[in-house]
Amino acid sequence: MVLSVIAAAFILVLPVELPDKTLFATLVLATRFKPWPVFVGVGAAFGLQVAIAVTAGSLLTLLPDAVVSSVVAVLFVVGAIILWRSVRSGAEEEDDVVEAPPHPSFLKTATISFGVLFAAEWGDLSQLATAGLAARYDDPVSVFIGAWAALLVVSGLAVFLGKKLADKLPIRLIRIVAASLFSFFAVIAVIETIRLLT
Repeated sequence: MVLSVIAAAFILVLPVELPDKTLFATLVLATRFKPWPVFVGVGAAFGLQVAIAVTAGSLLTLLPDAVVSSVVAVLFVVGAIILWRSVRSGAEEEDDVVEAPPHPSFLKTATISFGVLFAAEWGDLSQLATAGLAARYDDPVSVFIGAWAALLVVSGLAVFLGKKLADKLPIRLIRIVAASLFSFFAVIAVIETIRLLT
């Protein structure tokens, strides 16, 4: 485990996920169900998604360095473009939250929360970032810890602070910070790719 890699993953994933649809999906789930089972289900879904992204990124490291660097650069450039475009749009909302009985059990609530978030997170920018970081640093455990910690913080904020958080978050500013971070990582990856190709 390398603390700088954990910090890099945490710092990159946190602002990407704050204005994301998964935050709002978690918030909606937390308004319908008790908070702890929602948090457990969402946290498990995020853990599995991060593990998949880290595995994909780690598999990239089996390729030649120039190819890995190029793929990482493309992932971050695409992420930066998507985030800069989203700066002008409003907050994303999640409409796919399923209806459930008024008082489901802990396990049923956790399972519903897991399913909603696991489906919502596919192809998400945080997955791109996690895969890119896993390929760049070749330290899957540290990337996993940092990315999952960031996602748990976001889900914890949504579950336990709920609507108050959504009303006070400056979504546009968070998207600008996230887009800037993606752009920074993209520039570094492009420079590294050019260095490896020359």
